[in-house]
Amino acid sequence: MTAAFAVLAAIAGGLLIFDATRADRIARGVRVAGLDVGGMTRAQARRSVQARLAGVAEHPIVVTWRDQRFTLAPRDSGVRLDAAATAGRAVARSRRGDPFGRALRELTGGEVRADVAPAVRFSRVAVRRFVRALARRLDRRARDADIDFVAYRIRKTRARNGRLLRRPELERAIAARLRSPRRDERIAAPVVISRRPDRTLKDIARRYPRVITISRQRKILRFYRHLKLAETFRIAVGQIGHKTPAGRYAIETMEKDPAWHVPDEAWAGDLAGRVIPPGDPQNPLKARWMGFHDGAGMHGTSDIGSLGAAASHGCIRMSVPDVEKLYRRVRVGTPVFIA
Repeated sequence: MTAAFAVLAAIAGGLLIFDATRADRIARGVRVAGLDVGGMTRAQARRSVQARLAGVAEHPIVVTWRDQRFTLAPRDSGVRLDAAATAGRAVARSRRGDPFGRALRELTGGEVRADVAPAVRFSRVAVRRFVRALARRLDRRARDADIDFVAYRIRKTRARNGRLLRRPELERAIAARLRSPRRDERIAAPVVISRRPDRTLKDIARRYPRVITISRQRKILRFYRHLKLAETFRIAVGQIGHKTPAGRYAIETMEKDPAWHVPDEAWAGDLAGRVIPPGDPQNPLKARWMGFHDGAGMHGTSDIGSLGAAASHGCIRMSVPDVEKLYRRVRVGTPVFIA
């Protein structure tokens, strides 16, 4: 009995001594990012990892958004392989378990089937800076649709969704990719809709199904239906000293065969302050009247020769057929843009 115990003790002691001699050696079957380092010492593994994986680990990060690419270069991220720490990880993986099991595994040719992640260092500050700069490019506020009169026509501003880059999520994805030796995979920017617009062009078209624009320079009136050009009319506008007022207005009054309430102005002469009834030869307002601002409006005229010129005292003159056609199409409240 004593002899058997002595033999067992000797075997156990031998296994412990053998395991101690392997304290700095990596077990067979251990890999680092696919690189076989089994059987190597810590120093040998460090040199092999440095030679084979350093260039792979120091890779750029490419973030994509639609058809755009944004690159975080290695020199900016400070990414580098820590070969010594990586070798240490491989040794630590090899030393798991009890010393008797490790010794028996080594003596019998057993393997540890493990792939150790390389130790990669990088600047988290640089990653946050990169993501913050990317957010400035991709984040945007929601925008409501609008219309305005620019360059003699309606300019439409389309609505757009607000969007937001999920910064913490992207920072975590970049950090994970920096720790990985994979070079060919890109990161899709995690962008989400932050808010939807309150008003679209369809909403404006429904709210303003009819719009009039007037170019004083070109002497042209355009009528839009659902924000699409429907008709163009030749007009006369106010002459020097009596210019048609520019701005954004709306039709306030509509009248068939209007009377002329003559302004109490010097240019009106003996007619100043009078009301000239419809059909009177002295009444220049023919057929229809559409008032839009402080006595100014659109009306028919018998003076066809004045169309295309600055000839009125502030109103918009149109031929009788044109003013009748426009009158049928508009309503009180129809926007009028004058430039």
